[in-house]
Amino acid sequence: MKNHTNLFSQQNIIDIGWLEFSLSLTLIAATIIFSFIFKLLIGKSIFIAGVRAAIQLVAVGLFFTAIFEHSYAQTWAWVWTVIMTGIATVVLQRRVPNISGIAFAAFIAIGISVAFVLAIIFPFGIIEDSPVNIVVMAGITIGNLLPTAVLAVQQLELQFTTRLAEVEALLALGSNKRTAVRFLAPQIIRTALTTQIERTKVVGLIALPGVMTGLLLAGAKPLDAVLVQLIVMYMILGSVTLTACILVWLGLERSFTHDLRLKPVRNTGI
Repeated sequence: MKNHTNLFSQQNIIDIGWLEFSLSLTLIAATIIFSFIFKLLIGKSIFIAGVRAAIQLVAVGLFFTAIFEHSYAQTWAWVWTVIMTGIATVVLQRRVPNISGIAFAAFIAIGISVAFVLAIIFPFGIIEDSPVNIVVMAGITIGNLLPTAVLAVQQLELQFTTRLAEVEALLALGSNKRTAVRFLAPQIIRTALTTQIERTKVVGLIALPGVMTGLLLAGAKPLDAVLVQLIVMYMILGSVTLTACILVWLGLERSFTHDLRLKPVRNTGI
């Protein structure tokens, strides 16, 4: 596997300049035109999303250029991993602002999941722990577990409103907090993981996944690209499962008062 470890570090294989990038903007223009023709009222959102993505990625690209050439590139790579974890926590909290204390649970869940993944793929030599690889693998992990984490917390909020009477009945009959958590958690976690599980089942049949596509475009051998993609897919599946379990468990644990009552879900008007 050692000869696969530097695939992320290959440079200048695809010759793409600003002209080619500008031509790709015709796809955004076409999308906005379709939105106008069919009166979808999303043209402005598409434009803002496209501009925002370009600004963010160019800024990150310039930042990476600086840190990867720095003498402390390895340290900066780990610092950026922590920053990405913090950003993901803030994003999740903004998606579900009504549940108190969810930021703490999210940071712990995401942090543990990322640490778990990186503690397997780097120390065991599956992938070389170069600064580029650290940032790439951490970014892939966080980027893929975030949607599942958001869905898990949304389901958590939904369960509080739809099954409140059932939980209160359990508590009134003498059940403890752990029983109530076990009553709610399985359904929430299953629902949150369904999309990722189904995506894993059909990988390669309906569409080529991102890492494999990128490596093939970069000139890697197909089987090398497949092996790296399999590592990434298993890494993602494991991290989203771990994140959902920790996040839901901590979220539920922090949703009860000391006298075993459910804390009210805040109504922020959002």
